[in-house]
Amino acid sequence: MSNGFLFYADGNEYVTQACLSAMSIKTKNDVSISIITKNKILPKYQGLFDNILEPLWLEHDDSRYSILNRWKLYHNTPYDKTIVLDTDTLVLQNLNLWWKFFENYNLFFLNKVFTYRSTIVTDNYYRKLFETNHLPNLYSGMHYFLKSQKSKDFFALVELISKNWEMFYGQFCKEYYPKYPSMDVSFSIASKILDNDVEITNNIVNFVKFVHMKKNIQNWKNVTGEWHDKVGTYLSPNLDFYVGNYLQTGIFHYASKNFLLDNIFKKYEKFLGI
Repeated sequence: MSNGFLFYADGNEYVTQACLSAMSIKTKNDVSISIITKNKILPKYQGLFDNILEPLWLEHDDSRYSILNRWKLYHNTPYDKTIVLDTDTLVLQNLNLWWKFFENYNLFFLNKVFTYRSTIVTDNYYRKLFETNHLPNLYSGMHYFLKSQKSKDFFALVELISKNWEMFYGQFCKEYYPKYPSMDVSFSIASKILDNDVEITNNIVNFVKFVHMKKNIQNWKNVTGEWHDKVGTYLSPNLDFYVGNYLQTGIFHYASKNFLLDNIFKKYEKFLGI
């Protein structure tokens, strides 16, 4: 069965991020990478992707991050087994063990994330909606699915929620009702309806590590500006990545459009001979 990473990039900014993320994957992993986009990719980066795909059934979408089109990734993927990544991520280790672990699941979502110090995030600053409305605490920044009937049924429900998000959010998010549709929220509502959160996530395993760099969950007392204004970063010649003095592993979600520094691009390009 085929397996690979999949990006959805609606906009030049996200294509640029996806190219950097794809480079980070290639430095540590020998696995297929695909991108779904209607935007152009610079010729020197096109070789990063095994498949450059047009979005299926593209429709007008004014939502943030094209949320109303992202449920289609299940149908758009060229793989039997897919890891979907947000474009603003770096893959900082070999993930062969992760792929092996995902074989236990039709679907897998994270229900916890880490600070750059490798501590589990406990602050609910960005997650009050989930806690207050008793929704599964799912993160969509990295998720996995197997092409199967269970996965197909799940995404069929996500499609229904996405197309009628105001009605569903009104029912399931009575507190902290979102102004915009959210993939995290839509996945969580689908899981709530199906009562399947124990089947699609894992409370015990920590080696599937996703570092989330939103500034208000880093246990800092004074939070101003961007997170990278507060703590330094360093990418070594062999592409070990540090935030402060902490070596980063797993998947690093930098979550800031201002983080894309030229020297990071250049180091990855030099390493890969691009």
